[in-house]
Amino acid sequence: MIPDHQLMPTPTQNMDVNLPLTQSSYCTVVDKKDQSKLICFTHTTSGIFNVGLTNASDVWSKDFTEEALNQFRQKFALKSTEDYILKIRSACGSGSVSVLVQDTSAVLYVAASPGDLSVTLSRLKEQEAKEVLRELLFRMADSLTHLNNTGPASFSPGKSPHKRNTDFEPRRQQQSGQTMAVKKRLPGDSLINPGTKRKRQATGVAFDDEDDQ
Repeated sequence: MIPDHQLMPTPTQNMDVNLPLTQSSYCTVVDKKDQSKLICFTHTTSGIFNVGLTNASDVWSKDFTEEALNQFRQKFALKSTEDYILKIRSACGSGSVSVLVQDTSAVLYVAASPGDLSVTLSRLKEQEAKEVLRELLFRMADSLTHLNNTGPASFSPGKSPHKRNTDFEPRRQQQSGQTMAVKKRLPGDSLINPGTKRKRQATGVAFDDEDDQ
């Protein structure tokens, strides 16, 4: 379906305007009738460019073969398929993309006036819709996984060595303080038995002069 203002490209993204589109993109759009939200997405499978729309229950879809896509480009004076996606993404960011859901179809409007870049999508049968939703779910999960793997390294407070050091530092300091209090040797203390005074070696017997007389 349509590109999102938060574009999530797949690992095989190809931005060469002369080559078939090989990126998936997503955005939310609003139904003109009841203001409900839907997901619009685009992707290419086996050379077929697809624009899709879903409310998480029903699915509307439009396939473009290379020939049909060229006609679409000429009709709307587009330089490439990527040009169409850029227009959709820009419109999503400005809020100028909308949808009109009907009984068996849905019309996607990319601009303020209904005649600008409008695409009519057909409603899929229940079983086919389930399969499309399943594939869409996994494509979005793969896109998120790719973004997580190529983005900044995730930070886990529970696994951070700095966090562990902070948690245990006060306890270590406390234990260290207790140990130092026990082992601290004061001047004159015995090295063998801390806490007892060291005995000095005898140097001889001293006699008083009065005793000699």
